[in-house]
Amino acid sequence: MAHANVFGFDEQNLAEYLQQNVAGFRGPLSAEKFSGGQSNPTFLIRASSGNYVLRRKPPGDLLKSAHAVDREYRVIAALANSDVPVVQVYHLCEDESIIGSMFYLMEYIEGRVFWDPALPGLTPEQRDAIYTEMNRVLAALHRVNVNGAGLSDYGPPGNFYQRQINRWSQQYRASATDTIPEMDYLMAWLPENQPENGPQDEQVTLVHGDFRLDNMIFHPTEPRVLALVDWELSTLGHPLFDLAYQCMQLRMPHDSVLSGLGGINRAETGIPSEEQYVKMYCDRMGLKEIPEWNFYLAFCFFRFAAILQGVKKRALEGNASSEKALKMGELVEPLARMGVAQAKDAVAN
Repeated sequence: MAHANVFGFDEQNLAEYLQQNVAGFRGPLSAEKFSGGQSNPTFLIRASSGNYVLRRKPPGDLLKSAHAVDREYRVIAALANSDVPVVQVYHLCEDESIIGSMFYLMEYIEGRVFWDPALPGLTPEQRDAIYTEMNRVLAALHRVNVNGAGLSDYGPPGNFYQRQINRWSQQYRASATDTIPEMDYLMAWLPENQPENGPQDEQVTLVHGDFRLDNMIFHPTEPRVLALVDWELSTLGHPLFDLAYQCMQLRMPHDSVLSGLGGINRAETGIPSEEQYVKMYCDRMGLKEIPEWNFYLAFCFFRFAAILQGVKKRALEGNASSEKALKMGELVEPLARMGVAQAKDAVAN
């Protein structure tokens, strides 16, 4: 007789399946859910053969393209021998009868996750080293040979920004709970102000989609990334998107529910300024400068506001009950205002 645990799956059944399909795996096992906002539930699996991490699709009816753990598995596996640090993945299970939804198993890495981008408790030199390493990983990601990695069909061809503007405008309209003039402004301004095609605008690279400090596991003592994680929003696209997204997040107020570096004097902390961080990236990628930087930032503010509007709507409907979800929803308007400020700055210059 099957005995479901508190997470709704049978641990004995899972252990037997993994013993048959993962070299060296030995049960019995116990599962413990990681806290955090992952939309794909993630578990620490303790087994006789060691610790592992299991990431699954949430059970139940889902949007067709959402929670695609098979895409995550594919991109992580493709990067195994690249300069991008990733976990080792062991097995993808597409048979939903095992635990009730598709899942994959990967290695468990012991390391540090920095939740606060101000890096309290570290010295200025250590903070500088952490941000320099993060910049290195970002450039390594954008230098991956997409064809060589077998990822040439990992995203649709064509104009990345136009696709993204269309997609998030549609998502925003579907989840809007009140009228925000700044979002209407951005939905009109962005399609009309896409950068002219320069060499880097025609570039198609792998993009992470959620590139930020707390999506990295650092070595326990060294300023070295052991794994870039949470690939759920990854696709083929434009490299400057990941860079602008990270800079956009760091502009957020430090006391916000999604903490940035806004209001902190970076020079005193040892953390590179945005200008220094962007220059570091340009040097690594062989770029002289980034024309129309304001467009990339404005787009990232708009996209993030659209994502959080979806979170807000689900929270108001009772599908995302956490207080944090409602607090994140309160950021939609301020983010849209910051996006409009970038757009108007671009017009002024």
